[in-house]
Amino acid sequence: MVEYDAVIVGAGILGLSTAYHIKKKNPNAEILLIDKLGTAGQANTAKSAGAFRCLFYSRTNFTLADSSAEFYRHLQDDLGMNLKLRWAGYLWFFDEEGYRQMQPVLKDLAEKGFEYKEYDENELAEKLSIQTNFTGDEEARLMGLGNVYKGVFIPKAGFIDVDSLVRFYELEFVKLGGKIQYGTEVKNIVVEPREPLGIPSEPFFWQDSRAVGVNTNRGMIRAKKTIVAVGAWLPLLLDPLGVECYIKPKKRQIFSVKAKTDSLKKLLRIKDFSSVGCLPFTILPKPSVYLKPALEEDAFWLSYGDEFPRAFQLEENPQPEENFYRYGIYQVLVKYFPQFKDCQPFSAFAGLYAINTLDGQPIIFEENDLMIVGGASGSGIMKADAMGRIAAALYSGEEYAMLYGDREFKVSDLGIKNRHVEPEKLVI
Repeated sequence: MVEYDAVIVGAGILGLSTAYHIKKKNPNAEILLIDKLGTAGQANTAKSAGAFRCLFYSRTNFTLADSSAEFYRHLQDDLGMNLKLRWAGYLWFFDEEGYRQMQPVLKDLAEKGFEYKEYDENELAEKLSIQTNFTGDEEARLMGLGNVYKGVFIPKAGFIDVDSLVRFYELEFVKLGGKIQYGTEVKNIVVEPREPLGIPSEPFFWQDSRAVGVNTNRGMIRAKKTIVAVGAWLPLLLDPLGVECYIKPKKRQIFSVKAKTDSLKKLLRIKDFSSVGCLPFTILPKPSVYLKPALEEDAFWLSYGDEFPRAFQLEENPQPEENFYRYGIYQVLVKYFPQFKDCQPFSAFAGLYAINTLDGQPIIFEENDLMIVGGASGSGIMKADAMGRIAAALYSGEEYAMLYGDREFKVSDLGIKNRHVEPEKLVI
C-alpha cells in the first residue's frame, strides 16, 4: 500500500491553503488532499460572506488577517490573478455607550498607525438616509435597538471572491505536484502502535501509538502525517480518539435582497466612502445585523451572528430559517434603513462556523503525527493564507512560520499546550 508523506482531510479554504504551503515548502513530499464532496470549497467555504478586515486590536488577529490580505493583494495586483478583490471598507455603527467603550481601543490603534475615519450621526443620516435616533419609539425600545451615535469607517477591508481564491490554491497545489482525490469520505482516523506486535486489538494503552492515516469509503489511505482541516466536522473525527480541539459548530445564515427601488440602488452604489463606489460592509450598533453589497447580484447580503440561545449543532445541510429574517433581521434592519421596507429575500443560504470556544481564534497543533488546523470561528477566508503557512511550518518542524511580508509568527502560539493569543477588543 502506498504511504503518502501527508494526507490532508478537507478541501475547504483552510485545507487548500495548508496543502499548497506544505507542498511549496516540501516540493519532493507526496501530499494527498481528499474531500467527501465532488470539488474544492463546496462545504462551508462556499457559504462564506467573503468579507475581510485588517483592523484588529490583538497582535494575533492583526498579523493573521493583515498578512493574508496583503498576500491576496499581491496575487491580484502583482501577479494578475483576478480575485475580485474590492477594498470597499467596513463601516461600523456605534451607539454612545458602545463608542465610549471603544474609544480607548481606537485611540490606542491610531497611535500604532492604524487608519480609520469617524462620522457623526448627522453625517451618516445625510449620506445613507438612515434613522439614527429612536427616542420615543416604543417598538425600538422593546427590540433593544441602539441609537447611531458614531460610525467608524475602516478602509483596509473589503470583499474577495471566494470561488476565485479556492481555485487559486487548488490549481497551484496541483501544479506543484500535489494530488487531490474528491468523493472520498473519511470514516475514521487509523491509529497503530509505532512498534506493532501483531496482537489482536492493538494498540493497547501501554504502547506508543500514532495516527497512520484514514479509513475512507474508498479504502484506507496511509500517511506519515494525517492533517485534519474539516472545520465544523473536526469533533466527529477527533472525539473518538480523545483529542480535544475546543471546536463546536454553530449555524450562520445569509439572506439576499435585491436592490429594486431607486433608494436601494443609490444605497448599494454609494460613492462617499471609497473609490470602489459601493456601500462598505456595514454593521449596525445593536443588534449587530450586517449588510454586505453583492454587486454582481445587484443585491444586499444580510445576516446576524446570533449567540444565546443558538445551539452548537452539527448539520450536514443547514437550511436558512424564514422567521429568522422575517421576525429578526428585517425588523431590525428596516428601523435603521427605511429603504428596505417590504423587502423580502430572493435567495438565502446557511452554513456552519467552526467556533473555537476557548478564545475565538484559530487552533493549529500536532499530536502523535496527527495535525489539526481549524477553529477560525467565521474568519477562515480572512486568515486562510497565514494559517496555511503556520500549518506548513508545523509540518516541517519549524518553531516560527514566515508569513507573507516577512512577518515571523511563533507556531506554538496557536497550539493548545503553549497557546499565546491576546483577547480581541474589536469584536463584531
